Amino acid sequence: MQKSNIAPSAPRQWNFLFAGVLALGMSLSSAGAAEQGNDIKLQENALDRYIVQKGDTLWGIAGKFLKDPWRWPQIWRMNQEQLKNPNKISPGNVIVLDRAATPARLVLGETVRLSPQIRTEDSVDSVIPAIPPRVIEPFLSQPLVIEAGGLDKAPRIVATEENRVHLGSGGIAYALGVGSDTKTTWQIYRPGKSLIDPETKKVLGTEAVYLGTGRVTRAGNPATIEIVSSKQEISNGDRLVASGPVTINQYVPHAPSVFLKGNIIGMYDGLATSETGRDSVVAISRGKRDGVEEGHVLAVLRAGSNVPDRESTVSRDAAPTFSLPAERYGLLMIFRVFDAVSYALVMESTRPVAPGDIVQTP
Repeated sequence: MQKSNIAPSAPRQWNFLFAGVLALGMSLSSAGAAEQGNDIKLQENALDRYIVQKGDTLWGIAGKFLKDPWRWPQIWRMNQEQLKNPNKISPGNVIVLDRAATPARLVLGETVRLSPQIRTEDSVDSVIPAIPPRVIEPFLSQPLVIEAGGLDKAPRIVATEENRVHLGSGGIAYALGVGSDTKTTWQIYRPGKSLIDPETKKVLGTEAVYLGTGRVTRAGNPATIEIVSSKQEISNGDRLVASGPVTINQYVPHAPSVFLKGNIIGMYDGLATSETGRDSVVAISRGKRDGVEEGHVLAVLRAGSNVPDRESTVSRDAAPTFSLPAERYGLLMIFRVFDAVSYALVMESTRPVAPGDIVQTP
């Protein structure tokens, strides 16, 4: 493809903060990060310009220009503050590859009106997400990682209508500790499996199993709770947690500034399998206390096996062994962080992802 000689131009008026960053062409916050930008590899057929469409993701757009889409912030020249408070791209924005810069960079060109119905404005519906929101939205409120005994003081179900053992949608339960609030929607949980670090064998937290939602139809102690939805059967002793609005952050995919290494300790693809793959959610054994942030991109590796040296002069029964190197086969992106555990979306994978696989700074 012929290289573009289009000079990026600044629109007359941008309704989002992203414009200021791009117009100035700000550099990365550290010299080390700037050096990394020099080895950014463009796609062989990288576009000269791209008009953002509804339904795009930042990861998908970056893949039109870069061989490593997670290096998006480097080619945008984003600094650390912008990674924490990302700016926004909307349908109709024109992204231009400035090949004249060293290294190459992406900037915004004139905004295009896609149709009379689409307006370029900073709204929840118009902002392009980093990753598909439909996949991660359920995990922004559930499952939930809690410390041991973390649900002990939460409101609890103490009885069910007609002493039923299990309840589903439309059932009636009675709960203590709810108070007089009749407007709050309650999520219903019970303690689940322990999340264990495969290296230290320490319990990193307990996963609360999400059962469904309920609403108060009559205040009191106990309060009357109508089960609005259920994913699993609900019983006496199950706990209630107030449900707030789900907010999908404007994640910016980026590599950690320090070396991180952990393991996959949980998988959630809706199937009862021991392996998963692309677009599935996994839990990893590292969290906020280890320096993990939302938007961090980590490589996924399979540890090499121990192989005996069959040609050794020692007897076959006592043949020495050697370890094969770990092989990288995928990428994941962190979207929810707890103290010692994080949830991530598998973005790329050339083989099934399995518990115990290694995750580390790419």
